[in-house]
Amino acid sequence: MLKKWLNKVLSGRQSRQTEVRKEIIPAEEYRISADMISFAAEKTVKRLQEEGFKAYIVGGAVRDMLLGVEPKDFDVATDATPEQVRKIFRRSRIIGRRFQIVHVMTGPETIEVTTFRGGGKVQQNAHGRIMKDNTYGSIEEDAMRRDFTCNALYYDPIREEILDFHNGVNDIADRSLVMIGDAAERYREDPVRILRAVRLSGKLGFSVEESTAAPIPEYASRLKHEPVARLFDEIMKLLFSGHARECLKKLNSLGVSDDIHPLLTALKSAEKAENRIISLALKNTDERLRQDKSVSVGFVLAAVLWPDVNRRWQQNLAQGQKPAPALTDAIESLRSDVEKGWGVPQRFAATMREIWQFQPQFEQMRGARPHRLLAQQRFRAAYDFLVLRGEVGEIDRQTVEWWNSFQHADEGLRNEMTTNHARAQGNEGVKKKRRRRPRKKKTEQGQ
Repeated sequence: MLKKWLNKVLSGRQSRQTEVRKEIIPAEEYRISADMISFAAEKTVKRLQEEGFKAYIVGGAVRDMLLGVEPKDFDVATDATPEQVRKIFRRSRIIGRRFQIVHVMTGPETIEVTTFRGGGKVQQNAHGRIMKDNTYGSIEEDAMRRDFTCNALYYDPIREEILDFHNGVNDIADRSLVMIGDAAERYREDPVRILRAVRLSGKLGFSVEESTAAPIPEYASRLKHEPVARLFDEIMKLLFSGHARECLKKLNSLGVSDDIHPLLTALKSAEKAENRIISLALKNTDERLRQDKSVSVGFVLAAVLWPDVNRRWQQNLAQGQKPAPALTDAIESLRSDVEKGWGVPQRFAATMREIWQFQPQFEQMRGARPHRLLAQQRFRAAYDFLVLRGEVGEIDRQTVEWWNSFQHADEGLRNEMTTNHARAQGNEGVKKKRRRRPRKKKTEQGQ
């Protein structure tokens, strides 16, 4: 009886998602006005409409304005084809193969313009994933093709109205993330939607509606068949959403398996005591992003993968290797996986290696070495990483405090610090010049 009732509720919910009922809502009802969007976005919409096309601000920007959050970027949807958009805007270019879009440049800002997607046939691979989709259609079809109801909202800044096709405004008010259409089919079409559900629900503080959440454990394994570079990009969006820790909780609660990508495996282990450096790095990153401060992708990845590197390092030390070569071997054993199998771009991998390789050198606090370390480009990032290690108890606080004082001291005090440390270690730390014996004069031959 309970099962029948539940199926009835879920089927009713699904039919509500599938129906397209356009509702026109005056933007002023939600205190939304054209003043809230960028000059470039408004100009793009206005120009397209002047050329006789439909054009709207769409997706996340509309959702954020309804939530009272200032949008960081703006996307435009139109019935103009990419080629038509390209002809209208002199500073524009068509990009993408799977989905063609147009980047319209106005001053320093780039507006992403997409053509309404149609409901026609698309190219799919053996797993059901959409490989190519440049079929164009009406705004109703476009709304049906979008992933979640909160993203299927269209704002016209000229007429000052919002078009809502799937009850998205009410779902936002309920703080509920709802998939449009059959969730299982949508995940089959594009498994990366699972990671988007994780990220959006974690970032927005939304609950995931029951019929949207139910298929996730079954279809999450399909993420393994996605290109590693695409998975890496989605994981980065999750990490740098400003709500990474909430997203990690969603990964676990929604049943996303551990073996999809090594970075996800590492992230899901962040709450373990031995992996506290990961959760601390994510906490700091979330705080910096909320304060609009810069963050380093390489630094965060160095923290996420450090527990694995550190375990290998400790194993090498236990086998009698010296600290620096032991760490180098540990890094190299992970390097090929990180740069090839995991989709991590080489520039980020290089930053990670440099930060890691600094760590044993921080134990050297005498002679000229500290001065040389301080002059290197990655010193600040490596020092910040040392601070993280100190906070989780991997290294003693005195070492961290010494380096903090050293970098802020003048040259005279730095020399004094290295000398004092050398004395504390039992020697002056400065090699005395060897006194050379005077050379004997050669006796002249024949005398």
